[in-house]
Amino acid sequence: MVTGAYYPELSGGGLQARLVVRALQQAARFTVLTTSIDPSLPARSNEDGVPVRRVFVNMRSRGSRLAAPFRIIVAFLEVARRIDVVNLHGFSRKAILLVALSRLFGKSFVLTLQTGVHDEPKSARAMGPLAYWAYVNADLYLSVSPALSRAYLDAGLPASRLRQVANAVDVERFKPAAVAERVALRAELGLPPAIPLVLFVGFFSRDKRPDVLYGAWSRVAARVPSALVFLGATRGRYQEIEADLADTIRARAGVDRLGDRTFFVETTRTIEKYYRAVDMYVLPSIREGLPIALLEAMSSALPCVASRLPGSTDTLIEHDVSGLLVAPDDVEGLAEAIRSILTDGARAARLGAAARETVVARYAVQRTAPAWLSAYQSLANRCDRPDATGG
Repeated sequence: MVTGAYYPELSGGGLQARLVVRALQQAARFTVLTTSIDPSLPARSNEDGVPVRRVFVNMRSRGSRLAAPFRIIVAFLEVARRIDVVNLHGFSRKAILLVALSRLFGKSFVLTLQTGVHDEPKSARAMGPLAYWAYVNADLYLSVSPALSRAYLDAGLPASRLRQVANAVDVERFKPAAVAERVALRAELGLPPAIPLVLFVGFFSRDKRPDVLYGAWSRVAARVPSALVFLGATRGRYQEIEADLADTIRARAGVDRLGDRTFFVETTRTIEKYYRAVDMYVLPSIREGLPIALLEAMSSALPCVASRLPGSTDTLIEHDVSGLLVAPDDVEGLAEAIRSILTDGARAARLGAAARETVVARYAVQRTAPAWLSAYQSLANRCDRPDATGG
């Protein structure tokens, strides 16, 4: 498994890779190679019984960025003898190096298409000829959503190398909370005990639209007492984070006299506690693959409101059955959807229960992991054949 970040660092691709690793440990032997922006983490560690090799990259240092490919090569050489398949989660420039190394050492290369737009062929082509060469030379593509599959096929790439394997969730970790537990968790997390709580999860990036959510919620909060909890990094070393977004929201909350009802939680390794402490979840993004946070919220039986993203969120949510869908950047529509859930307890309960049923039936890791294993086995079996070419 090759990721841009891995536990205890948090990223969508890294979280999904870890979930697959833990589900399939009895059927396959895994090694994780990941880049890291946290110099306090060890270069070598063991997570969940799996060896993890980290290559630290200081994104502000040109020297560190230039040295990273050489460190990746060294790390790859250390494990080359004992691997059959290289699975990169999400496309990036390091795919050029990984495809070249996989070809050189006769390993099968798998590319997981994880993020809308970013992992699509047109974005890879825009990165230049070498990047596009790497993109089109995977042995197998694992697409997490219909939208990503459609973009792949629309580019004329071979359908025979594409498999759709949905993101998954641990439905035992992300499960509904009883009323007493919700009250206790709010006290533990320092959240208001007696008013409805609306939750956002994600980096503070333009694509995630936390400012749009604030604008919609603030219109509701003037009439319906509630609080908004933003969970995710508002500043830091990740390139996609735009610190001015959080500053702008804080300033607006101060002007609107909603500062005492607007909460920011930078990061947590017990995110399930927040899902179990709040009353609803909102995903206002304009770009997603198959959003893991939305899966986690639905698994926790929260009524959810999401931007309608064809082939992504509308795959998870059936409107007004297992959640609500609104047009991206429609502040009025988003405000009305939030208001309707906060003021209609029966509707909220119905949507939350249906959301939980949907995830348990279709997206529990126990249901999706066999598809990942089948993909790996098909490539490993091919590599074992005398006439295997690895290409």
